[in-house]
Amino acid sequence: MSSITGYRVLRHRLFWPAVVLAALLVANVVFTPDFLAVRIKDGHLYGSLVDILNFGAPLVLVALGMTLVIATGGIDLSVGSTVAIAGALACLHISGSPDPGGVATVLTAVALALGVALVLGAANGLLVARIGVQPIVATLILMVAGRGVAQLITDGQIITITSAPYKLIGGGYLFTVPFAVLLAGAVVLLTAALTRYTALGLLLESVGGNPVASRLVGIRAGGLIALVYVVSALCAALAGLMISSNVSSADGNNAGLWIELDAILAVVIGGTSLNGGRFSLGGTVLGALVIQTLSTTVYTIGIPPETTLVFKAVVVITVCLVQSPVFRAKAARRRSRARREARPAAPEKLEVGA
Repeated sequence: MSSITGYRVLRHRLFWPAVVLAALLVANVVFTPDFLAVRIKDGHLYGSLVDILNFGAPLVLVALGMTLVIATGGIDLSVGSTVAIAGALACLHISGSPDPGGVATVLTAVALALGVALVLGAANGLLVARIGVQPIVATLILMVAGRGVAQLITDGQIITITSAPYKLIGGGYLFTVPFAVLLAGAVVLLTAALTRYTALGLLLESVGGNPVASRLVGIRAGGLIALVYVVSALCAALAGLMISSNVSSADGNNAGLWIELDAILAVVIGGTSLNGGRFSLGGTVLGALVIQTLSTTVYTIGIPPETTLVFKAVVVITVCLVQSPVFRAKAARRRSRARREARPAAPEKLEVGA
């Protein structure tokens, strides 16, 4: 029974991402002995683990929306541009308001950013679900054009603001915990509740796994596909608010740059197939934390900046290979063949009377 349980643990989709995350944390402890220490400083939690959760919250949100899109067999390359647009709109509204520190001003800025993100997500969903444009092409349009729109909003400059209520979103604390972590956790729990305790998750998996069969049984795939692109855009907008809030500024050129690639990697590391179908929200969260921890590790152990991207690429491809059932099966067969070849040959029996 124990061997069966161990086999099931090894086969679980969350096992290898969790192992990699633990290995990265241990590697940091080797170079920084107090890396896992969490203290209370100035009334809030402080430490490297808290920083990983805080700085990883935007990626968790973006990857969460990306997971739902990929579950339907699609892809969303426009999330980075949506991050930039949301942050630019919010900061522009606050900077031009006579009361930049007012709660009403901040709420209006947040509503404006989320409203525009809803429109952008609906546009992606319309192109994919109704017009029939390939997801990678439809979202690539907004990926390119959206970055230009963000720079038009900021007029090519970095908009700097001073607003305590807005600072709370990405750089504030609530009950000693970073508010961004609480917000990201609430969104994850809400999404998990909607997809695992209602029929929504099953419908998304059916649309991504076999769109023809789902259409024949009466599932309105078009509406579900449009919905996930809207959710993805809203998650990206929240991430954009966090990022701009944390630095109290909006940069239309660099905000959210290449975050779509990190989000896709987080989804893949979490065990969700890019072909659509079954998805894992828990795996996506672990994948996002692996990516963020990896970025932190790069700076902790002193890897040269010019080799950072190469180091990340090597680690990510290693994780993907390790959790691939096909790769593990081939590796096991090669090990078994090597052991057989290494065994000494059995001595030949002498014939009696020879």
